[in-house]
Amino acid sequence: MHKEIGAFEAKTQLSRLLDRVRKGERIIITKHGMPVAELVPIRKTAPASITSAIEELAEIRKRTKHGPETLRHLREEGRRF
Repeated sequence: MHKEIGAFEAKTQLSRLLDRVRKGERIIITKHGMPVAELVPIRKTAPASITSAIEELAEIRKRTKHGPETLRHLREEGRRF
């Protein structure tokens, strides 16, 4: 569900609009009848997604064999070009 509101009214009622957005409502702000912005609730990242991403990074790190010597070699290679 969404509501359209003019820019002037949005300015004067911002606090109330933010409360409505916090409850899940979308607010479309118009200027001269044309939509110009939308207030929407922030999507929260699920903790499971964060945990999954950390686990994936740990797996990539295990498969990567870069150490100080490899990094030094790559840096020297870059200087040649």
